[in-house]
Parts: sequence; structure tokens; C-alpha cells
Amino acid sequence: MDVKDGRKESVQRDAEGDYINARSNPYVNKILQKQGDSQVLFADKVIKFTGSGKLKHCIMLVTDFVVYVVDPETDALKRRIALAAVDKICLSELSDNFFAVIIPTEYDILMASFRKMEIVAVLVEATKNVSNYELEAEFSNSFEYHASAELVKEVVFEEVEGGIKTRFVRK
Repeated sequence: MDVKDGRKESVQRDAEGDYINARSNPYVNKILQKQGDSQVLFADKVIKFTGSGKLKHCIMLVTDFVVYVVDPETDALKRRIALAAVDKICLSELSDNFFAVIIPTEYDILMASFRKMEIVAVLVEATKNVSNYELEAEFSNSFEYHASAELVKEVVFEEVEGGIKTRFVRK
């Protein structure tokens, strides 16, 4: 895509897809069987930002049709998002770990993972296979997302001496 200012190690990293051995987790297998999913394209622990701005560790599973968000502490399925419902993915142009999955029919989801470029690549490819359109990856140093049904936030990324500053602004 030639827009992202990525870290050198992310280019040379081998993609495994399933970093948590999801198939060996009985609860994850139960979710997949109940929903009729068979192929796990990506599975890893990520950080999810709640509508109130709190950080929550969770598991993100991407199958050939759906994105699942699972609470690893309670083994509770928190969210099931059909790939066909995803409109785009928003990322900054800087070397950070943030990405937002934009879903026009419901609230969006903001996450952080040091494997975000792999997640984006998997989502783009899986969406192409499901809906015959290529999921847009939008690069900008500020973007809006719906943190909840009534709350829109803007994430602003700024390069500062020694790193990247991230600000959240209520709209």
C-alpha cells in the first residue's frame, strides 16, 4: 500500500495466523462449531478500547466469514461481526499499533496490536473472498469512529520527539 511508515521488523516477521492455538481452546472450538465456521485465518490477543476509554484485553478471531471478539477471562463471546458488514479499516500513517474496524450498521471497534498489518491483510483478503469487493484500508493521522451508538470519538496521532502521541477527542 506504500502509505504506512512501518517498523522494519514487521516486514520481516513470518505470519503464523493463529498465535494462540485457537483450535486447542475448547471454548473457541465451541463458538466456531456453533456458528458453522471451520477456518481460523487469524487468532491473537489484542487490546480493545471500550466506549468509555478503558483498555480491555481480548481475543480477536478472524474466520473466512466473521470477526469474533472473545473475553479470555470469562470465555464469553463479546462480539460477532460479519465480514460483509465491515466498511473499512482506519490506521494512522505512523508506526503505532492502533486500528479501527468501521461497521456502518453498528458501533465501530478500536483495537491495538503489534500485528495490526497482518490483521489488516487478513481482513482485506477475507473480505475480498466473501463479498467480491476489496476492503478499504484508510491511512490518516486522525480518524473518527463510533465508540458506541451515541458516542463519536476522533483519534489523533502525532509524531513527537521520542515516539508517537495519541489523543482521543470526543465529538
